[in-house]
Amino acid sequence: MDDFHTHFIPPEVITWLKDNQTIVNAKWINKDDGKDPFLTINEKWGFELKKGFIEGEYYLAEQEKAGVSHSLISPIPQLFLYDFSEDITTEMATLYNQALANWTNKTPQKLSALGTVPLANPEKAAQVLNHAMHLGLKGVIIGPGLSNHMLSDDFFIPFFEEANRLHAIIFIHPLLCEDPRLKRRMMPNLIGVPWETTVCATDLLLSGLIDRYPNIKILFAHGGGFMPYQIGRQDKGYEQWKLVSSNLKAPPSEYLKRFWYDSVLWNQESLEFLINTVGEDKVVPGSDYPFDLCVWPPESKNNLGAISLLG
Repeated sequence: MDDFHTHFIPPEVITWLKDNQTIVNAKWINKDDGKDPFLTINEKWGFELKKGFIEGEYYLAEQEKAGVSHSLISPIPQLFLYDFSEDITTEMATLYNQALANWTNKTPQKLSALGTVPLANPEKAAQVLNHAMHLGLKGVIIGPGLSNHMLSDDFFIPFFEEANRLHAIIFIHPLLCEDPRLKRRMMPNLIGVPWETTVCATDLLLSGLIDRYPNIKILFAHGGGFMPYQIGRQDKGYEQWKLVSSNLKAPPSEYLKRFWYDSVLWNQESLEFLINTVGEDKVVPGSDYPFDLCVWPPESKNNLGAISLLG
């Protein structure tokens, strides 16, 4: 089985974080609870820095133990660094991409990778994407937009034009939702994360972007958030309102089948619903390893989605 949603931090990136600790406000916090250190960046996202994140041999051993034959590795969202200057974000992206290429190119039968880009500058992001794919990476992982720009905005045209030319995989991974109503009971992660994907995915679908850039392979994390479950509401809106239908050549439910979705849903009935809605060839196995809410080993009935995404 393949795993299309998994994360890793190469040693070179850890070294960079220590060397630039003050600039990005990186903190390693020991909680005296028997767990690994807790890493935070710029007082935002924090997570336990488990061995699976930073030790390559351990990662490969766990992969084999779980029966995963091939993993598509992504940078962690905490290190997109979109809040920092273009120079810092580009430096991190260039280092991260090179380090992942160095590792995965040594064991291509077991590993491949996506890179990261300085998304706040779409022209630079296009250049970094091009370089990453020339290194052997399959595409990039990006957030669901910026605080002042949705991904469907014309602002991102240079990036999507290059991704389309390169037939790149663009894995859209949410960042934690900052809705003040969610500041309790782990709701930023429980519902904020899939909500961010829902907003981004719905906007991209209704924008008709996939018609303009048909060669891009867009993969949504966590089963596409809530969008597949509410696609009937979008179809009804398509019938009722020009604001919904004006950019589309078919109902939203048809566009839904032109994207890819991972299987990180933690519920077999939800996964079966997703497969029945978008098709077996559009759902790829994923785990979100080694984050706390990972599905390990990944769940999937087949590898049809993996074949279609990489093909």
